[in-house]
Amino acid sequence: MKRHLFLSTALAAVGFAAPAWSQDVPELQEVVVTATRIPAIVAETPGARVIDRATIEQRGAVFAADILADVPGLSVVRSGAFGGVAQVRMRGAVPGKTLVLVDGVPVNDPAEIAGAYDFSGFELGDIDRIEVLSGPQSSLWGSDAIGGVIAFTTQEVDGMRAEAEAGSFGTLRGRLAAGMANETYAFGAWVSRFDTDGISAADEADGNPEADGFENTTVGAKGRYAFTDTVSIDGAARWSNSQADLDGFPAPSFALADTLDTTESEQWSGFGRVRLKALGLDHQFSVSASDIVRDTISDFPSRFEADRQVYRWQADGQSGDTLNYAFGVEREETSGSLSSGLEDDLGTTSIFGVARYDATERLNLSGALRWDDTDDFGSETTGRVSAAYRLDGGFIVSGAYGTGFKAPSVSQAVCDFCFAPLPYPELVPETADSFELTVGWASSDGRIEGRATVYRLNVENQISYVAGRYINVAETRSDGVELEGRALLGGGFNLTLAYAWTDAEDRTTGARLLRVPEHAGSATLGWTGERLSGALTVRAEGDQDDSGGFATATREGFVTANLNAAYALTDAVTLTARIENLADERYQQVLGYGEPGRSGYVGIRLRY
Repeated sequence: MKRHLFLSTALAAVGFAAPAWSQDVPELQEVVVTATRIPAIVAETPGARVIDRATIEQRGAVFAADILADVPGLSVVRSGAFGGVAQVRMRGAVPGKTLVLVDGVPVNDPAEIAGAYDFSGFELGDIDRIEVLSGPQSSLWGSDAIGGVIAFTTQEVDGMRAEAEAGSFGTLRGRLAAGMANETYAFGAWVSRFDTDGISAADEADGNPEADGFENTTVGAKGRYAFTDTVSIDGAARWSNSQADLDGFPAPSFALADTLDTTESEQWSGFGRVRLKALGLDHQFSVSASDIVRDTISDFPSRFEADRQVYRWQADGQSGDTLNYAFGVEREETSGSLSSGLEDDLGTTSIFGVARYDATERLNLSGALRWDDTDDFGSETTGRVSAAYRLDGGFIVSGAYGTGFKAPSVSQAVCDFCFAPLPYPELVPETADSFELTVGWASSDGRIEGRATVYRLNVENQISYVAGRYINVAETRSDGVELEGRALLGGGFNLTLAYAWTDAEDRTTGARLLRVPEHAGSATLGWTGERLSGALTVRAEGDQDDSGGFATATREGFVTANLNAAYALTDAVTLTARIENLADERYQQVLGYGEPGRSGYVGIRLRY
């Protein structure tokens, strides 16, 4: 069935494309990434990808986890379809080594064991673009960025927007947004609500019929004001609350089964910034903050609280048309309170600089250097250098080498739930280095582009929980190949392809890293007409090693497909429909946790 579904999709894509080449089509535009601190062209930046608002709507993605898995090198692990913990591994690195930003604000959970971010309640209704930087990015953003960075940018609303959707499992979703924007000022606000009866978090096929519901509310606001041509302010705030029913591991078998466990997570983040042009530089003075509270009600109840503040000054400059640079200082303070009663405060003071030099019309060079001085774990210096060269025939060859580090989390620093005899070993930051080489190509008519990347990521002094305490013990390595391409096929059709081969192992034991599929890929065939538009996405993952109780087990691979469509009745009214798991495939992203079968949803979008 899996091979048949793949073959059918491929043949459909070819069939649609064959007669279309003679038609006039627009060119693919060069995409710019901004999470690099200095804006850079994606095609010249190894490891960079951008998902824009049009792509989010074309694919019908509701939550971040719905679309991040389509990025080559990213694997999403989700323990339950609605509200189950959803985390991302980038190039095999464990979830705590991916830094997540919302409007430049770090939102990773300092109270999580490794400081990872949970994407389960991250709704995309207010998101304008998603930028992904794979590979160590500590020279740009400091700790937590060993695997890479995922940066979300919220929308600037001009006018009114409303959405409503209903469908399978008693699911209801709605959104309302309003705002105004011009060159001098902008202000907008929005609210989103998602409510579903859900399915059993534990796989129903294993005799767990109880449905586990999920509720999520997201509220946000964003604004800016220019006092003069040289002085302006801007800021944003985002609040989210999620409530989810969970399944646990009840006695006496301690196997995953239906339970009455529930969890509630409340998080807010925001920033305020002043921009000032002076002394030939564009200065930014900003304060950002995030706060999270997680409560779990079960046989083993828990409560975690954490907050983070970042104070930053950054100056951007330019020398002629060939050199762009930025530098600054930063102070980050985090605190966490754990269910065991332990708590800690951690802090880091940083100095950073980044530059891009266009040596010739064909060659550009980039570099970044950062020094981080932690309050408790010493100092680390990280760097990254990259180069891109435009060859004849539409080819671009680029490469990068970078280093990264990750300071111990609050849980690791206080040795939460440690039972080994004292004294506990003194922890040091985890470190990493990585190199990657990319070959890209774009057709002369601008309708087709593709890119192939090979990389190696080494992590040393990885912190693991061994024999009742945390120690620096593991060394890991990920070798990989990432392939991606886009094509405008004519007749309104477009095709996007992505594939990743990841060989990730624990070099201390020789075992494969858990929950990292060796093979993963996706194909999306989209179509945009005068009124009707849609997309068919097929995604596949190979087998992966997973945790099966006290031993390693295999989670089988899967192929699944989603179909999304929209019909514009008028310029202001659009009807939407989507079908998920089109072939009704029974599969799991995480061993033991089932995913929904075939499901359907219909909705309406209003824009004024």
